[in-house]
Amino acid sequence: MDRTRGRITHAAVELHGTIGPAATTMSAIAELAGVTRATLYRHFPNEEALFTACSSDWLAANPRPDATAWASIADPARRLGVALGELYAYYRSTEQMRTNLLRDIAAIPESFRPGIAAFPASTIQVLEADWQGLSDARLRRAAIGHAVGFETWRSLAKEGLTDEESADLMVRFVTGIGPQLEAGKS
Repeated sequence: MDRTRGRITHAAVELHGTIGPAATTMSAIAELAGVTRATLYRHFPNEEALFTACSSDWLAANPRPDATAWASIADPARRLGVALGELYAYYRSTEQMRTNLLRDIAAIPESFRPGIAAFPASTIQVLEADWQGLSDARLRRAAIGHAVGFETWRSLAKEGLTDEESADLMVRFVTGIGPQLEAGKS
């Protein structure tokens, strides 16, 4: 029973990663798993139940970087650099799946969409802590939010930057917010 459920889950993950959720049908999953549609529906009565299993399985094999570990780094610029290095390596290793999920976001059960579209707000909170200049907090938060975005990494990677170069550029971008920006307004 557990092996059959596992085969179905793995088949769905494989199809989501190759053709995307929007093009993945229950029939295709059953065929790839080597089961009938009736067997598939006995294990997963609906697509949301299957997506829950797929997400758990995929995240277990591809755990997100741990934002709580970054909180122990006192220097905010160094913390951001470490975080972006880990995030960008994660994005690189999960690029195909993430690209498919974002492309097909409308076909994904609504309860899963926020976790796919962005990292939790707690990630930004960890990275925005301890910066100097409270008057710049709103701009810095936006810059950090931009820096942690998958599409930001993807754009920089398409320009030929390594993950390390991309992380360094984004740290420079975020640390550049402050008095220089204010002086440019006058």
